[in-house]
Formats: sequence, C-alpha cells, structure tokens
Amino acid sequence: MNPDAVRTAERVPHGGETDRDVLDFSANTNPSSPDSVDRVYTEALERSRRYPDDDYSAFRAAAGEFVDCEAERVIPTPGGLAAIRLAMETTLETGDEALVPYPSFGEYAREVELQGASPRFVPHDELFDVDDGTLEACALAVLCTPNNPTGEAADPDAVADFARRCERADTVLLVDEAFLGFTELPSAVRLESERVIVARSLTKLFGLPGLRAGFAVASSERRDALETARRAWSLGTPAAAVGAHCLRDDAFVRETRDRVDAERDRMRAALESRFDVFPSDAPYLLCDVGERAVEDVIDAARDDGVAIRDATTFRGLDSHVRVAVKDRAANDRLLAALGVLEDDDDD
Repeated sequence: MNPDAVRTAERVPHGGETDRDVLDFSANTNPSSPDSVDRVYTEALERSRRYPDDDYSAFRAAAGEFVDCEAERVIPTPGGLAAIRLAMETTLETGDEALVPYPSFGEYAREVELQGASPRFVPHDELFDVDDGTLEACALAVLCTPNNPTGEAADPDAVADFARRCERADTVLLVDEAFLGFTELPSAVRLESERVIVARSLTKLFGLPGLRAGFAVASSERRDALETARRAWSLGTPAAAVGAHCLRDDAFVRETRDRVDAERDRMRAALESRFDVFPSDAPYLLCDVGERAVEDVIDAARDDGVAIRDATTFRGLDSHVRVAVKDRAANDRLLAALGVLEDDDDD
C-alpha cells in the first residue's frame, strides 16, 4: 500500500442501515441464514480461546467444493473486500493503471488508488470490448459479475474469452463474484489461468454480513503470492466454522436462489409501473426514478420505515436508487412504501 495514497484517500459510501427499527433494503443481503448457524457459532466461540488453525483446512475444502476447485487454491479472507484488496496488493505497483468498470462497486477505484495506482474507467458493459492497447497498458482489469449496482451477470463464455485476452496482454483479471452464488452460473475459477483471481463473499448469500468471511481463488504462482501475503489467522474461528457450515448447505442455497428469482420478477413487474428498472440476475434491482428527485423517493420510503440505497453515489448514475430483494413479506412493505404494491387475488 502506498503511504502517500493513504493520506489523500477517502472512504466510499455504502448501503446498510444501523437503525434496527427501519427495514433495510439498502444492503443486498439474504434475510435468512442456514439452520444451526447459532449452534455452530457458539461451539466455535468456545474454541476461540486459542488461535485459529491457520491452515483452515475445513473452510478451504468447503469453499473449494462450493465453487468447484481444489481446496489448496482457496485463500481464506475476512470478507470479499479483503480478497479484493489482497489481489490488488499483490498485483499493483505505484504508477500502474487498472481497468475499472462503472457504474460498479466503488471500492475498486479506492483500492487501486490506495496502492498508488490509477483507475482507468470504462463503462461496465464495454469492458470486454476494450482494445488490446488499452488492455496491455493496464496491470489489472476488474470484472464484477453480477455487476453491482446494475445486476446483470456476464456470460461465462465471454468471461473466458476476455480472460484469454488478459493473459495475452499480461494483465491480471480480478473477477468479483460477490453475488454469483445467487445464480446457477459457473465461477471463473474453472478457467485455471494464472492471470485470473476470483474474489468471493459468503456473507451476502448466507445473510451474515457482520461475520466477515470470504475467500480468493487463484492458480500457480499467483495463488502462492496470495497465500504468502495473506495475514496470519485471516479468519476468526467462528467465521471459519460458520462459513464452512453455510457453504455445505446445498438445500439452503437452492431455496434462496428460487426465492430470489421469483421475488425479483414480481418486484420488477410492480416497480416498472413507476420507474425504469434494469434487468438483473442479482438480489437487487436498479431503478431510474426519472425526473423525480432521488432524495424525495428515499425520504418517502424512509417515512414508511424502509431504507433504500441512493445509487447516485455510483459513478455515472444521477437519477437512480437500488433496492434489495428480500422475502415476500418484506418486499411487500418496500413496494407499499414506494407506492407500487398491487392487490394479489391469491393472497
């Protein structure tokens, strides 16, 4: 990390509501968690009187099975963002450039800058079309799939083609799959390229954002660099135990995917009566509120006890809000707060 960059860097705004009396649709987390999480956490908390086993063999095995790769390729991290930082710390040098999509997760540009490098912004839907010269000029390219906040997932074949281009350009491709677990799409870990690093977050899919558990996946010397650079005891004992438990709960994952798919379609149909809504493969929907003031839409929802995300903090967006997809009862409260809830004759 570059000391001079740290002195000039700023924090990035995020969703997340601290008022427990407000229904939080500003953060894209699952409202449910797998069964027995409390028991697993409690048992692990007792074991926390000693340092964790720094090998994290059970966590690595569960993560490897979840994304379909060898356990030894998994690098445990305290959340997906920690995996992103680790990838950038081991890739970027002062003066480098990194290809950063927009609108997308604001931490990419911040993490690039903290390394003393410079982000080269490209529209997220034009990332795969950048010319070879641009790609060769960048030490790193970032792909977010599904993209946050727009919600669409990249075609796996297109990702593979872009990864091959990155390899020829000697550019590292960082694929952020924080929300890919909500889909049936395969992970980019299948590419097994030394130029590809995958970052995964557990806590969104499993509804435990405060637990801070995630991992990176890489191959060959890239994997060795990440493993050497990661902090010792990078996961607390409870996070490692609960994370491994959640990753093995296939039934929970299937149920979550089915619910999110059905509710997202229902919510989009309702929201389109008032807003322009982006297509999405993710547990959130980006809405263009048009000529309405974003602040007025957010304030009106909050008056009804619902927090939604101000998406104008994302580069390139100026009239947008983002809403999460939760369970049916919570989603109905959101739709009512936004004035788009219609009566359902089946209820």
